[in-house]
Amino acid sequence: MNMQQLITTFQPISLDEMKGIRLMNRIDTKFITTTPMLLQLLNMASQEYFVQEINGNRNMLYRTVYYDTERMDMYNAHQHGHANRQKMRYRTYVDSNLQFLEVKTKNNHGRTKKKRIQAVDRTLNDEKLAFLQETLHYDAFSLRPTLENEFHRITLVNHNRTERVTLDTDLRYHHILSGQERAMNPLVIIELKRDGLCTSPILGMLRQLHIHPHGFSKYCMGAVLTDPTLPVNLFKPKLRDVERLVNSIL
Repeated sequence: MNMQQLITTFQPISLDEMKGIRLMNRIDTKFITTTPMLLQLLNMASQEYFVQEINGNRNMLYRTVYYDTERMDMYNAHQHGHANRQKMRYRTYVDSNLQFLEVKTKNNHGRTKKKRIQAVDRTLNDEKLAFLQETLHYDAFSLRPTLENEFHRITLVNHNRTERVTLDTDLRYHHILSGQERAMNPLVIIELKRDGLCTSPILGMLRQLHIHPHGFSKYCMGAVLTDPTLPVNLFKPKLRDVERLVNSIL
C-alpha cells in the first residue's frame, strides 16, 4: 500500500479532541528516515495510534516563515549548541485555515516550550509586539523574514493520549534573502513529543526499523542548504547524514 492508503487504516482523532493533547511544554525527540521506511512504520503503528483528521484530510499542508536577525543570531545560537535558544516563526495550517505567530524556546534541560498567538497576517501590531516582548529574547524590530518552507504532516496520537508523533514529508525550502530553493524528497522527519518520559509504543518500532534519534532543525537545515554564506561547522555531520538519505533512493 502507498502512504495515503496506509493512513486510512488508522482510527481518526479530530482537531477538537487533539486540543487536550497540546504538549506545549514537552520533551522532543527527532528522527530522520526515508519514505520507504515510513511506509513500514505506518504499517506497524496502525493498531497503536490514532491519526489526526481535519475535514476528511489526514495529511496536512503546512507553510512556515522563519525570522532572524541580520547577523543570523538564532541560527548561530543553534549551530553553536547554546542552551535557551529560540526560534520565531509564522506557521500557517493550510487545511484548517489558521495562522499563528510562534516562539519556541529550548532550555538547558532539553525541554521545549512553545508559545503562540493567532495571527491574521504578519504585520507587527500592538498585540504581537506585546507577545514578543514577553516571550522573545530579541528585539522584535531587529528581525526580518529569512526562510520559507512547506511540507505535509501526518500526526499520530497513541491510544493513551500521552504523546504525539509527527511525520513530515515533501519538505521544500525557499530562502527569502538568497532566492535559492531546495526540495528534500525522499527525506522524512519524525518527531516524538511527550510530556515527560511516558511509555512510547513507537520507540520500539523505530528501534526495530533501525531508525535512531537524530537532531534536525527545519530552520537551520533549510538555512544552510539555501544560503552558501552561512558557517556550517557543527552541522557538517548532520548535513552529510541528510544528503546521504536524500540521495539514497534517487
